[in-house]
Amino acid sequence: MEIQRLHVGSTLSEAAVHNGVVYLAGQVAEDLTQDIAGQTREVLGHVDRLLTEAGSDKTRILMCQIFLADLSDFSAMNAVWNEWVAPGHAPPRATVQAGLAKPEWRVEMVVTAAQK
Repeated sequence: MEIQRLHVGSTLSEAAVHNGVVYLAGQVAEDLTQDIAGQTREVLGHVDRLLTEAGSDKTRILMCQIFLADLSDFSAMNAVWNEWVAPGHAPPRATVQAGLAKPEWRVEMVVTAAQK
């Protein structure tokens, strides 16, 4: 089977699709002036957009990995997540504290989903 890549750059692709599975690159906020809630909303918007482009949606997420720069942001991030996640479709998820590539990034999410 062929691999389809979306938004291919010199360093990474934003998504790859193979054998009916969508793999997203780590999604981060572009507006780094936002607090954790704002960055989380923006990141989830990127996830929605990329999943749609790849023929999937948030009800088809197989796994999500969440990286927080500071675990004290967990509750605020989780509040935004809980508003966004489709009822009855909460995916397996892991959340860890990590040193992110830019100090202004508060959250990064990596999603794997099934196509429709």
